[in-house]
Amino acid sequence: MIKIGDKAPVFSLKDQDNKDFSMGQFLGKKPLVIFFYPKDFTPGCVKEVCAFRDQYQDFQDKGVEVVGISSDGHKSHEKFAKKHNLPFTLLSDTNGKIRKQFGVPSSLFGLLPGRMTFVIDDKGIVIMRFNNQFGADKHIVESLKALNKL
Repeated sequence: MIKIGDKAPVFSLKDQDNKDFSMGQFLGKKPLVIFFYPKDFTPGCVKEVCAFRDQYQDFQDKGVEVVGISSDGHKSHEKFAKKHNLPFTLLSDTNGKIRKQFGVPSSLFGLLPGRMTFVIDDKGIVIMRFNNQFGADKHIVESLKALNKL
């Protein structure tokens, strides 16, 4: 499990446009908020991504990139991003490898992938981790609080 103060794993995944996204492109340049969510088009996940969308400019004003990750494929992410007008990147972790690297636990007796958010500074160090399956909108509040300390 990744803890505060740990170096975040550097990874590459496909985005909603089926293009390669590498976390390494941000190291040394800007902080990242990476949020893991269970599934596209589910009520809690819609609430979470729309909350990140609605406050996206607050993250941009701080020079922060926001990235969402779930096990859905790029076609699902493409539809999800278009339907909800999402301005940030969604990544497909179809085999759960990155979720495991970050130590994101499952919830509801292992039936659902967990909901967890990490704030990573521009050097790749984890400065916040927040795990709350049912408080989707709280992930944004906690992320902004952590970023205010940078």
